[in-house]
Order: sequence, then structure tokens, then C-alpha cells
Amino acid sequence: MIAPPERLPERDAAIEAMLPNVPFDGWTKRSLKAGIRAAGMPADEAELLFPLGAVDMIETFSDLADRRMEEAAANLVTEARLPKRVRAVIALRLEQNRPHKEAIRRALAVLALPRNAKAAAAVTARTVDAILHAAGDRSADFSWYTKRAILAAIYTTTLLYWLRDASEDDAATLAFLDRRLAGLGRVRKLRGRIDKVLDRLPRPFKLRMGDTG
Repeated sequence: MIAPPERLPERDAAIEAMLPNVPFDGWTKRSLKAGIRAAGMPADEAELLFPLGAVDMIETFSDLADRRMEEAAANLVTEARLPKRVRAVIALRLEQNRPHKEAIRRALAVLALPRNAKAAAAVTARTVDAILHAAGDRSADFSWYTKRAILAAIYTTTLLYWLRDASEDDAATLAFLDRRLAGLGRVRKLRGRIDKVLDRLPRPFKLRMGDTG
């Protein structure tokens, strides 16, 4: 799991304060300073709170969204199958972030720059891990990476679709998400088939395949 950015109440508060300015001035020091002044914080704290600039702010914003999503997801009704639980968590995240669509659009534009590729990958990986954790996935087998790779693609394309979606309550985006989540269900079916094949193999071969049961 990729380590999150530094977590401090002051950094969270500064991000909250600057969000109304981001649609107009972007993820800039100008937005940050205006926000923290409005929140009654010293403007000169901007440099100290986010020494790495825009990417630091965006990573903190995403991490804050991850934490809020996980906290709220604890109250969701638990569905039997993982894809349905994942859908519920992503739907919750989109609902929570509707007021910040333009800020997210601007964040993606910053992360799309080649020099920010590593940060973009880290942001996506942390969010995918948070979604699966909130959905109750505790797998540690070979499908761990497979599921995360599939969900990263699903979440990224869904987020881009959502940014263009003007339907009520994200209805069009959720329909798009439903179609994409079929891939996550196929991973579970594939794992079941592989387990059945391994069960028919001689014991020494299963051990070489990594079966410790």
C-alpha cells in the first residue's frame, strides 16, 4: 500500500478553505492563500503547509476524500457480492464530491502533466485501495493485484465520464459504472475456475503453484 501524504488537521482545514477558489484560480498558492485568509489562518502558513505546491495540495485533497468516503461507507448496507459493494462505495464518493467537480477537473489536468505521472499513479492507487477496503475486500491472494488493476481502470474511466455528466443524481454515470463493473465479477469467476483446476492437481504440483493449504 502506498503511503498517504502527511496528515495534519491544519492541512485538511487549508484544503477545505481553498476549495471554493480552485474553480477560478486553480490549485495555486493564490487559491490557497485566499482560502486560509478567509478561514482566519495566517496566509504565510501556505508555504509551510504545502511545500511541494499544487501536487501536494491535490494529493492531500484526494487523501481527505478517501478518508471521508471510508468513514461514510461504514454506514452503507452490506451487499453480498463485491461488485455491488464497490458500486455503492463509488456512488457515495461521487455524491460527496459533486460540489467539487471543477476542482477535480483542474486536479486531473495538473496530474496529467508528464512530470506528475508518479503522483497521479499514487493518487489512483490509494483511492482504489480505499474503495476496496471500504467495500470490505480483505483479499491477499494473487487476485489482489488483478482486482486493483481492473478497478483502477474502472474508476478512472468512470470519473472522466462523471465530469461530463449532467444527469440528476449521477444517474448516467452510475449506469456507465454498472457496465464496467462486470469486469470485476469476471475476476472472481476466473479465480473460482483456477481453484477447481488446482484442486485436481497432485499435491506436490499445488505446492509449487504456491498453495500452502
